[in-house]
Amino acid sequence: MNEELIARVGRHLRSWVTGRPPVGDTPGPEAATVVLEDSAFLDAVLGSDAVGPRTLVLVPGARDGQDGGSGATVVGYEGSLSGSEGDASVDDALFLQIQDYGVSPYMSLLGTTLVRMAGDTDFEMFLADADAARAEGRFAPFAVSPAVQIADLSALGGHVPGDGPGTRLYVDRDGGVSVSPQGLRLGTAGDSAAALHAEWQRLNAASDVGGAVPLGAAVSEEVRGPALSRRPWLARYLTTLDVLRDLQTRGITEPRVSGFGHRLVPGLEAVDGALDAHDPQAPFLCWTSEKAYVRVPALDRTFQLGRRAAAITEMLLVLGSAEAVLEHAERNAVNAEGGSVDRAAVEWVLAFFADKGVPLLPGAPVLEATA
Repeated sequence: MNEELIARVGRHLRSWVTGRPPVGDTPGPEAATVVLEDSAFLDAVLGSDAVGPRTLVLVPGARDGQDGGSGATVVGYEGSLSGSEGDASVDDALFLQIQDYGVSPYMSLLGTTLVRMAGDTDFEMFLADADAARAEGRFAPFAVSPAVQIADLSALGGHVPGDGPGTRLYVDRDGGVSVSPQGLRLGTAGDSAAALHAEWQRLNAASDVGGAVPLGAAVSEEVRGPALSRRPWLARYLTTLDVLRDLQTRGITEPRVSGFGHRLVPGLEAVDGALDAHDPQAPFLCWTSEKAYVRVPALDRTFQLGRRAAAITEMLLVLGSAEAVLEHAERNAVNAEGGSVDRAAVEWVLAFFADKGVPLLPGAPVLEATA
């Protein structure tokens, strides 16, 4: 297998696990990634319009390259991608360890690791970790490891607008089709793309909370739905895990994250209705004892700031306008490191981020970042 195909398989596996469309993928009615648990259903899948030229099909023991006329790329794998424990490999080049959420705090991470919710108990442990992060700034170490991919993000409250049959499909040993091994059944191998999409929409519409399908066979909706409704900030929490993983790859470990148990600026922790409380795409302010960083998920960029600029940035993210920042600074006698918080300093910060194309304030458009 050549390096280009190996890289493509890696992108598609991450997409299939999380529900996020593959990076660089052009959406279409057919699935981007299909995983079969049994090669007996390969012909039925390839004969359906649920796959096409943009589709990567992973099949146990299959010969790479066959497509049955569909144009799909077929790649063989060893092991299993369906369980909550075990491992899988592709061409002795890609290796994936699989474990359920409940055992993850006690397991060594030996490489790329897929973490799944195998049932209500795993889901409740996930919620407990999210609550601890939100209230105390205490994140589960395994969850922020760059080696970890948490599965089925849309079912956990994540912001994953592309999840569904156009991004991923899973075919079990009986030919049942869903988007994940823990998902509600959408149909049978060979069903049309339109039928699978229609069932996805019907099942999701039956729940008051989005994301019912990907975990519906493992986590009861009576538990999942109310838990997510009480925690509208879970999408931001899941994005925070991505932010912390990214910072770790840069050698930045255990930073504090604004809005998760900590604020850099005195008085901001008491602000009701903070504008950065829920939005997973709003920039994140993180800091260590030495440096401060702003991570912008919408642009996949990270900026290092001095403490004064970081403090002003945090106030803008929380309060939403230069006027509100100046009022808060005066009322709370805020004097950021490096100087006072005055209008000139606030406008400098806004100009800095505007030049980078960063949507710092609510409602600002995401622009193409400058070099």
